[in-house]
Amino acid sequence: MKELKIEVNIKYFQLKELEAEDLELIAEAIKATDHSYAKYSHFHVGAALRLEDDSIVIGANQENAAYPSGLCAERSAIFAAQSVHPELRPKVLAIAARNEKGLTATPVTPCGACRQVILEMEDRYQKPVKILLYGTDGVYVVGSVKDLLPLSFVDANMH
Repeated sequence: MKELKIEVNIKYFQLKELEAEDLELIAEAIKATDHSYAKYSHFHVGAALRLEDDSIVIGANQENAAYPSGLCAERSAIFAAQSVHPELRPKVLAIAARNEKGLTATPVTPCGACRQVILEMEDRYQKPVKILLYGTDGVYVVGSVKDLLPLSFVDANMH
């Protein structure tokens, strides 16, 4: 038997330590929570995706009584960006969430399906996407979704 040790790299910042460009993207993700339709969970998630031309595309979770017909904020932003601007590589994705008490203190992380979609986006453009996970207590900064999804499955695995 052989044991594999997998390490991930996640940085933790206070807001005042972040670059202005990242603060702007987080603010857009926070605003995007207002576009959420979360009638059932009351958990509002917003995402903001910065493209290589520095334009920003937002997404918000959309719930539906016919679960699983809804869509997460991360995927709604990614699919919107790739539908309108497939030629523009995504650079940074910011995610924020709020519940009935307000913005979450601890950063929320993407679900497994969203992690896979982000991974496919990295594979498609052959560049990592920085991920900013916002919480009022601090921000996790992840250099690539591969740090959130070790032993990932991409196109190369099928060949």
